[in-house]
Amino acid sequence: MRKDFGAKTWFYPLPVLIVGTYDENGNAMNVAWGGVYDTNQVILSLSADHKTTKNIRTKEAFTISFGDLAHVVACGYVGLVSGNKEQNKLEKAGFTTEKSKFVDAPIIRELPMTLECRLVKINEDGSIIGEIVNISIDESILGEDGLVDVTILQPISYDPVHDDYIVLGEKVGRAFHDGNALRSK
Repeated sequence: MRKDFGAKTWFYPLPVLIVGTYDENGNAMNVAWGGVYDTNQVILSLSADHKTTKNIRTKEAFTISFGDLAHVVACGYVGLVSGNKEQNKLEKAGFTTEKSKFVDAPIIRELPMTLECRLVKINEDGSIIGEIVNISIDESILGEDGLVDVTILQPISYDPVHDDYIVLGEKVGRAFHDGNALRSK
């Protein structure tokens, strides 16, 4: 038996994206509504009044780091506090930054995987579209194959039903492979 809940914004998984931008101090914001838009492009759904949105419009660049298990509290903090009111969000979260070599935006050193993005456009609904120009990865999360090992990264996801953070990472199958077992039937 199924139960109806009506129209809700319940969607899984919702990655915890920490968006970094520059203003006079640098800024970071926790964004749950974002993801892949197209090949080498991302989308962020942000309202116009966010400091992050204003910074992206000004600098035409931003970074996206993936929130991880080791930094749940810091990632939560940058989502609770507005950059319009708190000048030192990054410092209070315990985050340090370095300037991206590819775009005019900060890389948060403590978060080991960062997408460096250039603004492509802002859609009529206010959604921000960015082009990924580089992916910067700390070697500590690389596996034996030299690529990201999600079990080491331990990215977190937002659970919109319970307002929880969930850690991702267990391999349960192989994409573009396991479904072949049903082709011969």
